Amino acid sequence: MISKELLDILVCPLGKAELRLEGDTLVCTRCGPRFRIEDDIPIMLMEEAELPEGINSIEELPCMKEGRHGDTPAT
Repeated sequence: MISKELLDILVCPLGKAELRLEGDTLVCTRCGPRFRIEDDIPIMLMEEAELPEGINSIEELPCMKEGRHGDTPAT
């Protein structure tokens, strides 16, 4: 199980939003990609994330469309 301390500092690698724990995955609270946890280690690569239903690519995520990715400020 992932520790509360680690959960408190982890953010979505794309939009830097908070994550919530759902079973054995971490879910971005802003745009919804799901990051699996293997052997208590979260796999935080966008390329490995499970995208929300109806989203076919990373570019379709709301964070990307709004310009809220990485260190790029929202416009």
